[in-house]
Amino acid sequence: MPSLPKRIMEHASDLPEATPICPAALLHLGRRSAVDQALARLARAGRLMRICQGIYMHPVETRFGPCPPHIGKALEALSELWGEIIVPCGGSAANRLGLTTQNPVREVYLTSGRNRRLQFGRVTVELRHAPRWQLAAPRRKAGEVIRALAWLGPHEVEEGLEALLPDLSGTEFDELAAARAIMPIWMAESISARLAHG
Repeated sequence: MPSLPKRIMEHASDLPEATPICPAALLHLGRRSAVDQALARLARAGRLMRICQGIYMHPVETRFGPCPPHIGKALEALSELWGEIIVPCGGSAANRLGLTTQNPVREVYLTSGRNRRLQFGRVTVELRHAPRWQLAAPRRKAGEVIRALAWLGPHEVEEGLEALLPDLSGTEFDELAAARAIMPIWMAESISARLAHG
C-alpha cells in the first residue's frame, strides 16, 4: 500500500486549483495525528503549501516551477469553506474603479470572519474583520463602489460619486441605493441626494 504522504499527494493532484486541503477531509486515508504529520512534512518539502493553520493547497506547476494558486480563486474557495464573505479592501476597489492610481502595498481583504493572515508563498494576505455595510454586494460593482467610497471617506464621497455614478447601470445603481439602510449616514445621505436629483 502506498505511503500516507503519497496517497495525500495523489488526492491533492486530482483537486481543482486553489481547493483547500484540510486534515479532517483526509481521515479516510489515515488517523488524524498521522495525517497532520504527513501534511506538515509535505509542506516542509514544498509539495503542499500551508496557507494558514489547518489549511493547505496544492501548488500550481508552471514553467518557472511550483507557484501559489491564484489568490482570488483561493479566497473564493476559503470563503465557501468558512461560510464567510471575503472581498478586496476599499483601496483595491478604488484602484480598480479608477479613483486612484495607488496600488495597495499589502494584500488586504475584508471579511465577515475573524482577522487572519494567509501565506501564499512569499505573499502574505491579510484578512481584516469589517462591519456588515462594507461587505455589502460581494463580487458585484455596487459593493466595490461602497468599499471605494468607504476608503475615500466623508470628505471625498461627493467627488467619488461624481466619478463613479455615470458608469453604473440602472440595476447597479438600484443595488447601491438599496444598501443605504446599512450604510453610515454620511454615505447614505450623499447617495439619497443623488437619487432625489435622479
